Amino acid sequence: MTSISKKIPLLQAVRRAMLKLDSSMILIGGDVNPNCIGRYFVDEFWEMPSLEEMKVAELISFCKMKNIRFVIPTRDGELAYFASHRRICEEHGIFVMVSERDTIETCLDKIRFYGVLKAHGFPVIPTSLSAETLNCHYYVVKERYGAGAKSIGLHLAKQEALLHAERLESPIFQPFIQGCEMSVDLYITRAGEVKGAIVRKRDYVVNGESQITTTLKNEKLERLCMEVARYLKLYGHIVMQVIIDGEGKFHFVECNSRFGGASTLSIEAGLDSFYWFFLESQGVNLENYPFTRSPIEKRQIRYPTDLVVDI
Repeated sequence: MTSISKKIPLLQAVRRAMLKLDSSMILIGGDVNPNCIGRYFVDEFWEMPSLEEMKVAELISFCKMKNIRFVIPTRDGELAYFASHRRICEEHGIFVMVSERDTIETCLDKIRFYGVLKAHGFPVIPTSLSAETLNCHYYVVKERYGAGAKSIGLHLAKQEALLHAERLESPIFQPFIQGCEMSVDLYITRAGEVKGAIVRKRDYVVNGESQITTTLKNEKLERLCMEVARYLKLYGHIVMQVIIDGEGKFHFVECNSRFGGASTLSIEAGLDSFYWFFLESQGVNLENYPFTRSPIEKRQIRYPTDLVVDI
């Protein structure tokens, strides 16, 4: 797993899937920061070089040396790199849970994401490089590329929005829509079929990540997200962000083509993404491993905790 940082629940979820597949597997975690907290929760830590400096031959050589068969990228900034090299890695028996490069670029670029979904008639929030082109009273201002929570400005009047945009590298503008924030976790198979989807209400959000999130059933939204996932040709575990306004209408905000910070709740609710990824990578037909959603809704509360080790 790359860019492990302090993603402890994610590491633990991957480990549980590993144990279901093969108890002899070990978990290697990589990060450019040698002092990252995640290193204490893996079997072996790899101080990764910057991806800008690492050629694919070096990546493959390292994976072969360590007998690494599966790679799970976790950071937006590395998805394009792994997507570009996904096919050549597979030729060497190394399977990466990432979509194709073109799909990744569509999801990372909010202007492109808006254009692609709008062209197909999906209900996506209008997104523009200029506040002038939007007909609204209040704005959302965020970075054009990557995760939308970075330096986001919410519910801003026009002048406030313009001032906020000056502090961003590549600002984009969207109308502010009042409503319930939803995250939808999906797993899409190698054949492009959606294995399962779980809707989560983002009850309490800090820096763009749900600290409290609750599963709920919304079959209409699930079906719509499945359509979008198939249309974009996504693969693996992805997360769609959607707002449901006061009239019950859906507004797609963005798509994170990776595992999300609070997506571990969906695993608990039956979306066994990592296990399915391991099985598929070994040529196993997932039809024999059905998606069984929990009949009971679940709530996840994320909180810091301590680990004490002997030294």
